[in-house]
Amino acid sequence: MFTSFSTALSALNATSTAIDVVGNNLANMNSTGFKASEVSFSDLVTQSLGAGLGTTQVGFGTATPITLRDFSQGAIQTTGGLLNGAISGEGFYIVQDTTTGNTEYTRAGNFQTNDAGYLVTANGNYVQGWTAGANGQIDTNLPVSNIEIPVGALQPPVATTTVTADLNLNSQANADSTSTFSSPVTIYDSLGSSHVLTLSFVKTGPNAWSYTATLPPNDLTDPTTAQVATGNLVFTSDGKLDLTQTTTPVTFQMPDLVDGATAGNTVTWNLADASGNGTITQYDQPSASSSASQDGQAASQLVNVGLGNGGAILAQYSDGQQVTVGQVALASIRNPVSLVAVGNNNFMLSAASAAPNIGIPGTGGRGNIQGGSLEASNVDIATEFTDLIVYQRGYEANGKVVSTADTLSQDTINLIH
Repeated sequence: MFTSFSTALSALNATSTAIDVVGNNLANMNSTGFKASEVSFSDLVTQSLGAGLGTTQVGFGTATPITLRDFSQGAIQTTGGLLNGAISGEGFYIVQDTTTGNTEYTRAGNFQTNDAGYLVTANGNYVQGWTAGANGQIDTNLPVSNIEIPVGALQPPVATTTVTADLNLNSQANADSTSTFSSPVTIYDSLGSSHVLTLSFVKTGPNAWSYTATLPPNDLTDPTTAQVATGNLVFTSDGKLDLTQTTTPVTFQMPDLVDGATAGNTVTWNLADASGNGTITQYDQPSASSSASQDGQAASQLVNVGLGNGGAILAQYSDGQQVTVGQVALASIRNPVSLVAVGNNNFMLSAASAAPNIGIPGTGGRGNIQGGSLEASNVDIATEFTDLIVYQRGYEANGKVVSTADTLSQDTINLIH
């Protein structure tokens, strides 16, 4: 009879633990990336009463319950935060604790930048991945490290080296000055200053045109060097550029500029595309330019940095250019239930954990990252309330066992009197 005291007390202790777990789940139902815990009960070894082995078995109560993390997917909520990222599927962000230096894992993707320009979690841990090198390339074969964000960086200018122009010259134009047609292309020097390169065309005869390329005289140290290129175009009878009789590409050197930019840089004007087709035609249509391009750019200020889909860190500059400056890594762990929670939505490996498989999101069984979103907690409030009621009833029932056993023990003592 007196075993019932310890049996009931073990149940009271186990139920108290279960209620604590439910309370923790409910307390973190709004924690980003939080994973709820489930309680698993088990009985203690039983004792056999009587002569026959196992004829009468009485248990010693319940063991301390085991808690298991539920790593099922939480709802993905769009936040619009530039550095927010939600993992869709398996995997964890890899972070480095700034205090201990330990490697930890988390599903919370509410990131920010610290005062040193590194990508960190909400509690300041360094997010691991890869940063673009000096050549602008990201080598994901290297070990992961802290991701550096170019906060306030200035994108240096790039001098123009290649120019293209797609246009049509009117085949019905007269072979005189009335056929003159000009197409401006903005190019950049080594200091990022812009200059208008004017491509001018004049018909000189049937299927024949001449061209000149000029820069604004006021931009040059010597205005007489404004004309940087000249030549002739020959077209076939079907209006296509005859590349056998037309020199391509056209190259010229930048003359001395009044802004002090580097002179002598070679600029190439391609009259044919990558497939070898001419970019200038001569059809019975008004002379007009359809497109023009060049590979230079002015210096530009960093406007913002964001986490894109797939975990790429994208930097956007004032000239509209978007550059990938980093890549967030994900770790896939075969048995995530073995992870140990260390607070701040972080987990650490235990002795039972499989080695993490680190790589790019969306590969090797790892989930993907959705930029501008966060993964919500997977706590189900209805389930937690149901469990809470069940545990409450269990606690009350075992409390009744204690009071009943106490009454019986008092009756037994009273038999002496």
